[in-house]
Amino acid sequence: MSGAQVVTPQDTARLRILATSDLHMHLAPWDYLADQPSPAVGLARTASLIAQARAEVAECLLLDNGDFLQGSPLGDLIALGSGAAPNPMITVMNHLSYDAATLGNHEFSHGLPYLIQALDQAAFPIVSANIFHAAHDPTGGDVPFRPPWVIVTRTLTVNDQPTPLRIGLIGFAPPQLVLWEHQHVAGQISTRDILQAADLEVPRLRAAGADLVIALAHTGIGADQAEPCMENASAALAALDGIDALIMGHTHQTFPSSGFRAAGSVDPRAGTLSGKPAVMPGFFGGHLGVIDLWLTHDGARWQIMRHTSVLRAIAQRDSAGRVAALVASDPEVEALAAPAHARTRDCARARVAGNSRRMDSYFALVMACAPLRLVAQAQAVQVIRALDGTCHAGLPVLSAVAPFRAGGRSGPDNYTVLPIGDVQMRHLSDLYIHPNTLTAIEISGAELGCWLERSASLFHQITPGLPDQPLIDPDFPSFNFDCIEGVTYRIDLSQPARHDARGGLINPNARRIRQLRFQSRAVAADDRFVLATNSYRTGGGSGFAGAELDRVILSTGLLVRDVLHDFITAQGCSPAKGRANWRFGAMPGTSVIFPSAPAAADHLPNRHIEPLETTADGFRRFRLHL
Repeated sequence: MSGAQVVTPQDTARLRILATSDLHMHLAPWDYLADQPSPAVGLARTASLIAQARAEVAECLLLDNGDFLQGSPLGDLIALGSGAAPNPMITVMNHLSYDAATLGNHEFSHGLPYLIQALDQAAFPIVSANIFHAAHDPTGGDVPFRPPWVIVTRTLTVNDQPTPLRIGLIGFAPPQLVLWEHQHVAGQISTRDILQAADLEVPRLRAAGADLVIALAHTGIGADQAEPCMENASAALAALDGIDALIMGHTHQTFPSSGFRAAGSVDPRAGTLSGKPAVMPGFFGGHLGVIDLWLTHDGARWQIMRHTSVLRAIAQRDSAGRVAALVASDPEVEALAAPAHARTRDCARARVAGNSRRMDSYFALVMACAPLRLVAQAQAVQVIRALDGTCHAGLPVLSAVAPFRAGGRSGPDNYTVLPIGDVQMRHLSDLYIHPNTLTAIEISGAELGCWLERSASLFHQITPGLPDQPLIDPDFPSFNFDCIEGVTYRIDLSQPARHDARGGLINPNARRIRQLRFQSRAVAADDRFVLATNSYRTGGGSGFAGAELDRVILSTGLLVRDVLHDFITAQGCSPAKGRANWRFGAMPGTSVIFPSAPAAADHLPNRHIEPLETTADGFRRFRLHL
């Protein structure tokens, strides 16, 4: 649908598309991990923006782009107690009269029974074109998990003539979800490549009478050129004929925004991909995506004459990095969420143990981190216990863990802090936010080195002797920076990264990991270890050597958070004393710059790190002398 002719306002009608994505069960404006209000999160605030936007334009659609059912302590509580009670997120979405939603990968993180029960409560259609039941029908076709698309109708007035507009809504999710959520969906769910599904279903949607097609694409902006099984396929998807507008998500970014460069099909100023309007409204309800379409009808078909794409924020930072709300919460949404919110706060405050040592993750990307070591040791103890009496009992057990809360796209408040005093349930969620289960694989010394090379690709290559070079690749998610407890090693930043941010092999001969040792002995290529890790990693979705499902020797079915709970209850909250498992190789006369929380300046770990200024995005910059 396109058009370039000049028309008058009377010739056109306006349709507004409102979009949320990656809500992750954030309803109230509250940070459960810090147990304090948060002006920057919560569908309750977004609901006020929705009401404002609806009041401005007569015909609107409200859509959600997935990952709405999991991702907060409230979500965990509801899933653990899932019964016949209404799901609070679905209750609120019904109240707000969503027109449709699609599924994200995290919809499956609490298992199929919980998901199906929640979706059955929705008063709006939920569409997904590339997720299927694993069982096939007798004719050999795929059985959709949910309908691939739906057509909704709005009546627009053009030249004083009310005319129906049939809007097709089609949904997509990353096909890798069957790997990431293997423990929940194996043998029950299958997926198809996003672009293959679109090639099949968009023509069917058009043939069914859709005048306009909006893709609910729970996928980020990747390469323009289609590749098999793309995780981030929005740019390639936008290039397909038959799609008129896109709602994007999954990567927790915002679009249009200065966070993207104009390149190829991507125009971050106009908010378009391949000239088509698109929005990505961040995460946790922090933004509302708004696409406005001005359409005309020539008596036979509709045409888009022009369009705009913008984001509306619920909060903003001032020049000092402080966050202030831009809109009040919707009182009706807060009231609907209140019972679940109160229960979550009560559960989050339950005491687990005492803590005599303050710990944080402010510097988890530049040095060994006590909270990570605590999780790693809890994993190792459980794996050793579970392997007792098996053929793997004699092998050394190592433990891999990544910093989930280390700033990044989630902002300068996204760090773990364990204060001295009571350790509460919310602190366990802070230490380990995802519902992954504990697994273990057998790994060789050579594979161990490759695993660490994948992790060390987080860093930019550093030129010896130069000051203040940027250290961290902002496109590399911290949850793929595995630190391995049980061995020691150094990272040589003068060498190029072996992998790109997505795990692709770009420098096969690069070698950053140096002096890899186990009990002071150099690790040989044919040494054998057991590596404690998690179900996400052994799903194979992150490109780590040896992490394939057929390499798993132990699948406990235990949530890592529960393993951590038992460990802290039995042994206390401080990690066992010992030598730091990793550090950077020395580079005299060289310094690097990295971001962390402003509060990190009050907790500098050594004299090699010095605080600099606070930036407009709320982070504080730090200098590390190598």
